[in-house]
Amino acid sequence: SLPLRRPQSYCRNSGISFMSVRTIAPTRGLKGEVTIPGDKSISHRSIMLGSIALGTTEITHFLDGADCLSTIDCFRKMGVEIERKPSSILVHGKGLRGLTAPASTLNVGNSGTTTRLISGILSGQNFATTLSGDDSLNSRPMKRIMTPLNTMGAHIRSLNDNGCAPLHIRPGALHGIHYQSPVASAQVKSAVLLAGLYADSPTSVTEPALSRNHTELMLQGFGAYVATDLHTDGTATAHVEPCKELYGQQICVPGDISSAAYFIAAALLVPGSELLVKNVGTNFTRAGFLKVCKAMGADIETVSQTIEGGESRADLLVRYSHLKGTVIEGDIIPTLIDEIPMIAIMAAFADGQTVIRDAAELKVKETNRIDTVTAGLKAMGAVITPTDDGMIIEGGAGLKGAKIQSFLDHRIAMAFSIAGLAAQGETTIQESQCVDVSYPSFFSTLGEIVE
Repeated sequence: SLPLRRPQSYCRNSGISFMSVRTIAPTRGLKGEVTIPGDKSISHRSIMLGSIALGTTEITHFLDGADCLSTIDCFRKMGVEIERKPSSILVHGKGLRGLTAPASTLNVGNSGTTTRLISGILSGQNFATTLSGDDSLNSRPMKRIMTPLNTMGAHIRSLNDNGCAPLHIRPGALHGIHYQSPVASAQVKSAVLLAGLYADSPTSVTEPALSRNHTELMLQGFGAYVATDLHTDGTATAHVEPCKELYGQQICVPGDISSAAYFIAAALLVPGSELLVKNVGTNFTRAGFLKVCKAMGADIETVSQTIEGGESRADLLVRYSHLKGTVIEGDIIPTLIDEIPMIAIMAAFADGQTVIRDAAELKVKETNRIDTVTAGLKAMGAVITPTDDGMIIEGGAGLKGAKIQSFLDHRIAMAFSIAGLAAQGETTIQESQCVDVSYPSFFSTLGEIVE
């Protein structure tokens, strides 16, 4: 029987919401090749910078996921013409100061990246704006960007006075600052750097560890002056100069390593698998997942590697491997924070103990992923202990099929779908439609490579 069965769909709560249940059965192996969709982080940024640049920006391999479509919708409402061609996106930019006031609230959907990064841009405009999203988004913390942006001279207020969206942003004269960020967060850093384009003097952000640097690389490509200093104590400081204009570019988005992680893990976990995973973005600030795989004994071969627009990408040949436990902590955590649910599942199949530390950021994702990963793995029979900043997994016993609640978190749904391929018995993923946030074709792609 096919390991991926057609989803069952039914209405609940008097038809108010829609649930899709996906059933996963064990498979004998994964064979063939898969090309990874465009990177979500880079796709967001390409729309944002293209919108505030002069001229046309052409984007290929754009991620057509719900979060990135929320970003497109927001900028269209501010007067930017964005064309969706069969093989590209054309953004007809309005310049740094060319955006116009939207007629209504900007709907950011479920996208925290949209919310936090666009807040930096909106802080430098000459009109007021309100941002709001779905219930999940409106419960996620926004003080982490409100604090530095308000320090720069913006006027951002949580309308419910709870530090969350909806956010009301009023224009203000922005001043350059040096912000000491308490967390290594690319979203916080990016919000401040984007606001820094509109400031009256240079702006810098120091993080406890270097977070993903897509904003810095792309800003350089669009003509801004950006620099990064790596310090001997492990901290990192990004600098940006005030900018008169940005200029449209051609951007080819590399594949999203966070999406590639599911297929890499599937090939490592299912006996008899050999899979070529193509077009994987391997930017060193994002490639911690590959380092962890190697530490666990993974058989992953780099077939080819290129660099375009400052972003490295590679084709990876992945074979079934006998994994072992490891310790994951420190500076590597910001480079793999979104892949931790998948890593935790790999750890449940590995020999020995795996310890994940310094990952308190998991608590402020679409769900508290320490809790949701723990709940899912316990349901499948794993021995896992949650901690304040991570988890401890005792591997070696394998997993059993179970009913998994996704809690509408796309990474939980995809990670436990992969667990189902290697588990004993069937696994059902509740509300599996949430994968559309970052990988709409996830289940169809998976169905093409299972035996």
